[in-house]
Amino acid sequence: MKLSLYWGSASPFVRKVMVVAHELGLESSIEILDSAAHPVERDARIKAHNPLAKVPAALADDGTKLYDSRVICEYLDAQAQGGLFPVSGPLRWTALRRQALADGVLDAALLIRYETLVRPEAQQWPLWIEKQFEKLADGLDAMAADLPEPECHDIGAISCACALGWLDFRFPDFDWRNGRGALAAWQADFETRPAMIATRPSA
Repeated sequence: MKLSLYWGSASPFVRKVMVVAHELGLESSIEILDSAAHPVERDARIKAHNPLAKVPAALADDGTKLYDSRVICEYLDAQAQGGLFPVSGPLRWTALRRQALADGVLDAALLIRYETLVRPEAQQWPLWIEKQFEKLADGLDAMAADLPEPECHDIGAISCACALGWLDFRFPDFDWRNGRGALAAWQADFETRPAMIATRPSA
């Protein structure tokens, strides 16, 4: 198997794909393609494989186009028969729910970042930022109330860990650990996994 991947070193969704690849032993099968994803200045190279021009976007060796991170991660797991996506029953729905929550937390955080970094200061909307931070807090509280078991490293756990890691990376002044000690301890332990160490984001 070979997968060509439009990649960004700071993207939490790309990190999720790469963590899955490392967990499955597939990292050497992934070709990293240069890209410059941006919410306004859309990269035509990415758009050729994903009409939304967002990363991650991938091209399988049989010509299949794959996006977004949820699809690419499940594709990799299916190729390796890795079990990071439970097949059926409560374990599957729990893993997918945790992935959806983590992705939603990231969506809110990205909207804050775009509002404060990309939009001109005179056009920024403080109430919008405040409400996205409310979503972040509510999502983190839900995450703290639904911790994966210590031995769990399925797509739900991976997604949560990547979301928390990105908050540390991009929002160092946002103290998400405050009042969420068990979640902080879980994240600290999960970050020691080799797949997480190998994929830590960089600017």
